[in-house]
Amino acid sequence: MNVRPFHLALPVNDLEAARQFYTTKVGCSIGRESERWIDFNFFGHQVTVHLAELDGKPKENPVDGDKVPSRHFGVIMEMADWKALSERLVAEGTDFLIAPKIRFQGEPGEQATMFFFDPAGNALEFKAFANDAMIFET
Repeated sequence: MNVRPFHLALPVNDLEAARQFYTTKVGCSIGRESERWIDFNFFGHQVTVHLAELDGKPKENPVDGDKVPSRHFGVIMEMADWKALSERLVAEGTDFLIAPKIRFQGEPGEQATMFFFDPAGNALEFKAFANDAMIFET
């Protein structure tokens, strides 16, 4: 199967805050944009933020001892890239929802993970596997 880029649209309540967050903190470049939305190149995928009124915090589910937002998105990175990003974000004093850690240690699907919110409250997860064959391991 040829994996194609995904498209994800998210609500935000401040386009400029979203622009700063996704370009500066996450490292995305900007594609097309208008007065009410911006397309970002999110690791080769198209993430579009749309100006909208927001109405609360997402629900959470327990996962390996953490409260994980049930509505979140992210990217599976190469381990070296994940480590570099996590080190930079820690050095910047990022306010993590779930700080960089190894989840499911010693089990199938062991992964490095971290969660934080964008300025509009959308939860992002960045993760990496030592071996990508473990991504769908049960």
